[in-house]
Amino acid sequence: MMTTHKAHCLIFPYPAQGHINPMLQFSKRLQSKGVKITIATTKSFLKTMQELSTPVSIEAISDGYDDGGYEQADSFAAYITRFKEVGSNTLSQLIETLTTRGCPVNCIVYDPFLPWAVEVGNKFGLVTAAFFTQSCAVDNIYYHVLKGVIKLPPIEVDKEIIVPGLVTIESSDVPTFVSNPESAKILEMLVDQFSNLENVDWVLINSFYELENEVIDWMSKLYPISTIGPTIPSVYLDKRLPNDKEYGLSVFKPMTNECLNWLNHQPISSVVYVSFGSYAKVEPEQMEELAWGLKKSDNNFLWVVRSTEESKLPNNFLEELASEKGLVVSWCPQLQVLEHKSIGCFLTHCGWNSTLEAISLGVPMVTMPQWSDQPINAKLVKNIWEIGVRAKQDEKGIVRREVIEECIKIVMEEEKGKKIRDNAKKWKELARNAVDEGGTSDKNIEEFVSKLVTIS
Repeated sequence: MMTTHKAHCLIFPYPAQGHINPMLQFSKRLQSKGVKITIATTKSFLKTMQELSTPVSIEAISDGYDDGGYEQADSFAAYITRFKEVGSNTLSQLIETLTTRGCPVNCIVYDPFLPWAVEVGNKFGLVTAAFFTQSCAVDNIYYHVLKGVIKLPPIEVDKEIIVPGLVTIESSDVPTFVSNPESAKILEMLVDQFSNLENVDWVLINSFYELENEVIDWMSKLYPISTIGPTIPSVYLDKRLPNDKEYGLSVFKPMTNECLNWLNHQPISSVVYVSFGSYAKVEPEQMEELAWGLKKSDNNFLWVVRSTEESKLPNNFLEELASEKGLVVSWCPQLQVLEHKSIGCFLTHCGWNSTLEAISLGVPMVTMPQWSDQPINAKLVKNIWEIGVRAKQDEKGIVRREVIEECIKIVMEEEKGKKIRDNAKKWKELARNAVDEGGTSDKNIEEFVSKLVTIS
């Protein structure tokens, strides 16, 4: 039996797990509304995948480094340059191939890290939609770097920065690529996200209106912005996609049974869950302070330490760790962990995906931002949404064990953390409402689909 689709969207993410997962979740929402989906990602990235248990079609293109991707390139600048050159051709070839198969593409939803995708879309007369995987607040900051409102390094320490559409922030809150002069090429890519937005039909933001209403209203005066998040599996939010329990793509193999079996034996709200995501690299001195800070807090903890980071743990730490008090694993099923009744707080690097997951599941946070957009996310968590505390670095850039211990106690102790926990419950409900039928994000997705139907 043939299935008639309303339209066909080609989804084109930057080849990194933190970028593909939210775009994959958005794809599932579109597919549930009758839109055909094809995700295009690089051959090199697909080779790193542990599993491909996803209901959407995935096609491979080339970034010019099919054996190793970014790691194969001489530099980040070389990778981006080559990706544009080769990717433009192979993405065009894919669009032509899909047409010959009888599945012509109507729309391309692209990651603004790859702005040249707009030129490819325009060549084929496609509807174009930019999909920002960062918060709108972070997008706003990069926009104002582009416009010169936020001056490039050196940024004066402890200086307050007034950003239109945002609360006043401090120099320590800006994304690290702005404050670090050695990140010039990466900053150039981040600023280039806005290089051709005036030529796109949609600007999609992985957030929800209630979470960032002021900055969204401000940015909406510039671009056709629509919030469509939080983009996490439906089972953890509105439950309207009953089989949508996992993202479907993972670079690492989670130790699911070990994690959940251990959590099942812990008291309710007693565990500190610790993870710095799939990419952050923690300095050995910081790893040692974190280890002893967790131990000194006297709370149960589940700590994700990737295999490449394990050598940084203090000598004999794993041997001395009583399994009933703490568990260290190389990777875990984060959504299942955050949902678990034994979790009391999330000690996080504050990557945007992890932050949205914690918000959606009502888990209060202790934030230890490491790099990129994480400092501004941590600022929002503490000062705007009031769902966590920030563990501050010392003059050497290290968060000391005493600070970690105190922050955990603030969130975990019954009286000190009551307001934070109450706020976390409130935002959980607002996140669910946004994607549920008639919610702000759901309405935006419906409008997006309806516009595609008129042009398909």
